[in-house]
Amino acid sequence: MLFSGKALSVQMLDNGIAELKFDLEGESVNKFNRLTVSEFSDALDAIEKAGDIKGLLLTSGKNVFIVGADITEFGGAFSAGPEGIAELMNKNNDNINRLEDLPFPTVVAINGFALGGGFEVCLGCDFRVMGDQAKVGLPEVKLGLIPGWGGTVRLPRVVGVDVAAEWIAAGKEQRPDAALTAHAVDAVVPADKLRGAALKLLERVAAGELDYQKRREIKKSPIPLNDTEALMAFFTTKAFVGQQAGRNYPSPVNAVTSIEQGYKLDRDAALKIEQEQFIASAQTETAKSLVGLFLKDQLVGKVAKGWEKKADKKIERAAVLGAGIMGGGIAYQSAYKGTPIKMKDINQDGIDLGLNEANKLLSKLVERGRMTASKMGEVLNRIEPTLSYDGFDDIDVVVEAVVENPKVKHAVLTEVEGKVSSDTVIASNTSTISIDSLAAPLSRPENFLGMHFFNPVHKMPLVEVIRGEKTSENAIARVVAYANKMGKKAIVVRDCPGFLVNRVLFPYFAGFAMLVRDGADFQQVDKVMERWGWPMGPAYLMDVVGIDTGVHAEQVMAEGFPERMGKTFTAASDVMYEAGRYGQKNGKGFYVYEQDKKGRPKKVATEESYELLKPHVADRREFENDEIIERMMVPMATELARCLEEGIVDSPAEADMALIYGIGFPPFRGGVFAWLDSIGLDNFVKIAEKYSDLGALYEPTAGMREMAASGKTYYGNK
Repeated sequence: MLFSGKALSVQMLDNGIAELKFDLEGESVNKFNRLTVSEFSDALDAIEKAGDIKGLLLTSGKNVFIVGADITEFGGAFSAGPEGIAELMNKNNDNINRLEDLPFPTVVAINGFALGGGFEVCLGCDFRVMGDQAKVGLPEVKLGLIPGWGGTVRLPRVVGVDVAAEWIAAGKEQRPDAALTAHAVDAVVPADKLRGAALKLLERVAAGELDYQKRREIKKSPIPLNDTEALMAFFTTKAFVGQQAGRNYPSPVNAVTSIEQGYKLDRDAALKIEQEQFIASAQTETAKSLVGLFLKDQLVGKVAKGWEKKADKKIERAAVLGAGIMGGGIAYQSAYKGTPIKMKDINQDGIDLGLNEANKLLSKLVERGRMTASKMGEVLNRIEPTLSYDGFDDIDVVVEAVVENPKVKHAVLTEVEGKVSSDTVIASNTSTISIDSLAAPLSRPENFLGMHFFNPVHKMPLVEVIRGEKTSENAIARVVAYANKMGKKAIVVRDCPGFLVNRVLFPYFAGFAMLVRDGADFQQVDKVMERWGWPMGPAYLMDVVGIDTGVHAEQVMAEGFPERMGKTFTAASDVMYEAGRYGQKNGKGFYVYEQDKKGRPKKVATEESYELLKPHVADRREFENDEIIERMMVPMATELARCLEEGIVDSPAEADMALIYGIGFPPFRGGVFAWLDSIGLDNFVKIAEKYSDLGALYEPTAGMREMAASGKTYYGNK
């Protein structure tokens, strides 16, 4: 053994071959934390001192190669400024350069995932052999960063500028076929033959059958593009990448800039350019927010796993009541992720609708080559359509997904409680109705809770798990475990009108209603909020959700919180609802909807909406963008703060992630509480006070005022 540490080891094999194995102690995956980086350096010392090595094989002792850097270490380094960031990056850059400069060939066996720094190590090797189930990629832009350990230098020299720019700017994981076609890897082999194939290739290179020095020279030299080729390549690429990324995500353009500024330079000079661009990206608010988002996502997952461990049994059989679009979506997601599910409805039409929904979603996967027809058949076979309760006595979890009507839900819930075992957990997929009120007629309220999916089920990651006053810990644990198994992000919240997400969304809609009442153009409001980062503005969002659905939910919220959410005027949504304009579902709302070339609904502005609104709103006038943003966001922020202070949600991180997962709050802002920290609570209170005449929704909570006065923040003091 040449070297043995807690993160990696080096041992001699036969024929002068050494094997460097990454195997981080106490972790399920390999990652480049400070320990790994330090031991990598020590291992290279040992390798360089050994005089009898003819080739080096890099492998992993885990199911993945290396998933990248340890993101938890970024915070301290980034807050230390350019010097701290450079210090974090320099040692491993030096390691990969030393690996690339060894006086003998190197081959890496890529299993599982080789992402970010993991893939950059692979690029530092002379030859790359990939398992047929593995994936590679440079996803740093998803954190608002660019590759920092040579990715923008080596990848374009290996696969060409165009492919490298596309891979890095998109941040996507690449499958073996794409990696082989791009020449990012040299061979793809079955996973069980990976190490042997890589070792055999290394022996051939060491024997002089393949020229590894020529490959190194290409990676260490300038890219052979003339000025005209470079101008065309980088001008068009930067324009396209900038348009795709948008103004709020600068790192994809920074990555292309790094390639552009370094292509005429040798490796070491180009790496200095990369570091400059990395430091510039790391100091943006976007990077701070997205790195924070990653850590919050990890926290949410950890909390959900903690709940799952408390469950008394595994979820092996499920059922959904009410087929239709939502029921079909739930059935699809359950079956797709491996849990058999009964799908019950009271008539065959409902069953057919639910099956059609599942079939449509699966067919799209087959069409896109992401699933075989036989696999589709397996998934469909896990959905058992039924008009009766036969077999419900053997179900672990039942999800009720009938219409959003308390009387109907009461009838269905009491009926199903009599058909299942005393051990079965029943969950209601309700978006607004109180869990405690739904539990009232049940004989086993401890086995009942809410499981609020967001539409469309297959796309939206969030599931709100709503605990009622009498809900048992085990019921929560089982439903969180089921959500985890379905691939969803489960966040446990307490019962109240609207729960967490809708309770916070409707004050945002109320801000919109008051803006339109006071003469704002709903199209201007949409454009301003979309530019601020929302995927769609409030009028468009109402159309997509369904104005009838929104009006109903608004009434529930007004009854629950009359002092803040009751209104004394006719809102724009009420006007549309009374005119029978329900949004996309019937082709007309604030906008009218036509089909585009792909058959998807396309919004078109119409004067009809403005004519309908005229009797109920002030004369139309221009509003400053900042006023629109403030009037929209203050109600959402104050209501979310109330939810945290009331214990509806347990932490700022879970609250922020719920809004990002559930309604698309702009990720680059890190969440509402992260946004409040970035602008300062003292500043926020002053903003809110400007609009005190608009009512209680614009009143900061006592907790916010106290934090503002003492300089506190939601994520720790600055």
